[in-house]
Amino acid sequence: MFDSLAAEARAKPRLRINHNFHDSMDDNPHRFLNVLLKGTYLCPHRHQFPPKAESFLILQGSIAFFIFDDSGVVQQIHTLSADGPVRGIDIAPGIWHGLLVLSERCVCFEVKPGPYRPSDDKEFASWAPREGDPRVGEMLARLEREYALRK
Repeated sequence: MFDSLAAEARAKPRLRINHNFHDSMDDNPHRFLNVLLKGTYLCPHRHQFPPKAESFLILQGSIAFFIFDDSGVVQQIHTLSADGPVRGIDIAPGIWHGLLVLSERCVCFEVKPGPYRPSDDKEFASWAPREGDPRVGEMLARLEREYALRK
């Protein structure tokens, strides 16, 4: 399954794909695989209104998981890897977070409360470029530098 999902992700401009285990966007909780390829960009965001916690467990590969303050300053970086020693993280509601894929591909199992409504699922950080913005490459380079300085 991981190989076929990674092949699908490679064919997508976003370089990632979800595989849902829940039946409906109204289900609670949501359980899914997030297959992320190196170079994908997820705009830093938080889940505050409504408040939603998230759990991430790395099944394959590795990521750098970033926690930011309200102005975009990196507060913490966690290396999450299927090889350990840290394989997962729980994020409380309202915490700005983002990630950087370190391996060629990463398979992450995620759990968060449903239902999913695009209008209020997440709040994107105003201090970070949104997907498709020409500054995304600069943001990825910034995250790589931050990770290299702190590891």
